[in-house]
Amino acid sequence: MDWKQKLSSRKLWAAIVGVAMGVAMVFGLDENTISTVAGAVTSLSSIIIYIMTEGKVDAAAVSQAYVDAEKIIGAFAEGIKDCKNEVEADDTTAAEGTN
Repeated sequence: MDWKQKLSSRKLWAAIVGVAMGVAMVFGLDENTISTVAGAVTSLSSIIIYIMTEGKVDAAAVSQAYVDAEKIIGAFAEGIKDCKNEVEADDTTAAEGTN
């Protein structure tokens, strides 16, 4: 079970707030206090979900940047290898020409 996904569900948080408000009413808290707590929980859950979502997006971007950097480094290394082979071939050709 993916708890991060479950905890980032707005439906879950709306249900939790609904249950909490119902329990608060059963215990006789006034409507002002209930509204204040419900608003605070809703605001905090929205902020937390936003942060978690942005974290996932940023992690994916960093991961993709890492993959792209590996491709560039591989291409660069291959280019250096090709240049080295060309220089060695030129040296061999030059050495054969002096004999």
